[in-house]
Amino acid sequence: MANYIVDPDIFRSYLPHKTELDSWNGKCYVSLVGFMFLDTRIAGIRIPFHIDFPEVNLRFYVRFKENGEWKRGVVFLREIVPKPAISFVANTLFDENYISLRMKNAERITENNLHISYEWRYKKRWNKLAVMADRISQPLISGTAEEFITEHFWGYASVRTGITGEYQVAHPRWDIYPVNSYEIDCDFKGLYGESFGDLSSQLPESVFLAEGSEISVFKRRLV
Repeated sequence: MANYIVDPDIFRSYLPHKTELDSWNGKCYVSLVGFMFLDTRIAGIRIPFHIDFPEVNLRFYVRFKENGEWKRGVVFLREIVPKPAISFVANTLFDENYISLRMKNAERITENNLHISYEWRYKKRWNKLAVMADRISQPLISGTAEEFITEHFWGYASVRTGITGEYQVAHPRWDIYPVNSYEIDCDFKGLYGESFGDLSSQLPESVFLAEGSEISVFKRRLV
């Protein structure tokens, strides 16, 4: 998870109805995230050849107030997966912004380090997100930016004018692996638009590797 501080005004046109930007210590983040779907099931059913696959997404953080309480969630600017059928299902069920590109991922474990990488081919050029991290994980510390970034349990997407789709995502608290070095080569402008082009030359404020876990995504509702 590579996390950049950005001007909050960038997100105004992307905010789903009834949500507002969420921030940590006055900072608004956008995160480039790479992860693996493993043993994926839809309504409990495994779809052949669509069970294990990588995803890379760019997301920012919002909140939605309901019955006097805040729900903290994310909005995906774009999600990249390797198979068109995955994009079709996700875009149809959740009104997300999935696209399908050639992708590859690698995981290598050495005596002291984890080497994790995700690559995706866009306009004849390979983009990359890769880290070398400690093999020993650390508990997530309350009140940190890492907690803020990982502990958002709702997804929000604009369905149509004045209507927002909301779905819950449930998972246990994740440990994280400190990152010793990283490599990011991403065509932010081409993939995500002019507003995010400066990220290609901007250093992330933080990069970390999260443990991951079983995740449940619940049925969407409209708000």
